[in-house]
Amino acid sequence: MKTYLDCYPCLMRQALSAARRAGASDNQQHSILLKTMEELSAFPTGSNPAQLAYRIHQQVQQLTNNLDPYRDDKDQATQQALALYPELKKKVSQAADPLDMAVRIAIAGNIIDLGVADSYDLEATLARVLTQAFAINDLASLRNALAQSMSVLYLADNAGETVFDRVLIETLDIPVNYVVKAGPIINDATREDAVAAGIEPVANIIDNGSNAPGTLLDQCSELFRKRFAQADLILAKGQANYESLSNSSAPIFFLLQAKCNVIARDLGVAEGGTILKQQVVD
Repeated sequence: MKTYLDCYPCLMRQALSAARRAGASDNQQHSILLKTMEELSAFPTGSNPAQLAYRIHQQVQQLTNNLDPYRDDKDQATQQALALYPELKKKVSQAADPLDMAVRIAIAGNIIDLGVADSYDLEATLARVLTQAFAINDLASLRNALAQSMSVLYLADNAGETVFDRVLIETLDIPVNYVVKAGPIINDATREDAVAAGIEPVANIIDNGSNAPGTLLDQCSELFRKRFAQADLILAKGQANYESLSNSSAPIFFLLQAKCNVIARDLGVAEGGTILKQQVVD
């Protein structure tokens, strides 16, 4: 996905939000904003938003000497989601179509995204996503792909969202490799976050060798790139994975909410839309 003009002020906001979470002084915040403007002006116009976000958040980490400014937010999100877990499992067990319900639950969890906004209403989002029509609904194709695949490569997004992913994984009948970041970036999930969410007993947790938002394959380890290339089926959660992989020819299904007008416009849906989109390979 290309970077739209609207992405630039969003990245400025992200830099300021991350700096404040990192405990930066007013002078440091000012310096970070100036450096962010420099970085944005220097990036090639063909860069995707995840590439820009990676550099901006790396810069905040370096300038504040805080490698995980979102640590407390991630822990709180995981605990909030775990409190909902029994109710989520009950919804799946009582659903006429458990896969449809589990997919909706996983997508509802995508609201836990501190790169897009500084706050979210998890329970209100859950109520909305479990009942509204999909803006893009490739569930039939996903069902068929699951029946034909030996395993799933599941690209995680954010901490806390991991609990919602767990519900979907527990609904699948095939082995899952759950892919997290190798190091902290924004509120993206690392191994620590996946373990805290209870993923370890239900999936094989691996990292992609990178701490970039989304999945920037040129930043990932050689081992992960081989796994990606050989995958039967890839479930990619969240906006950053869509931003970084929407031009890929891999067998991907994107699961996300269109949480900003840029993503919504790129997908051709209304903002707030629930998306289960199969990657079309030409």
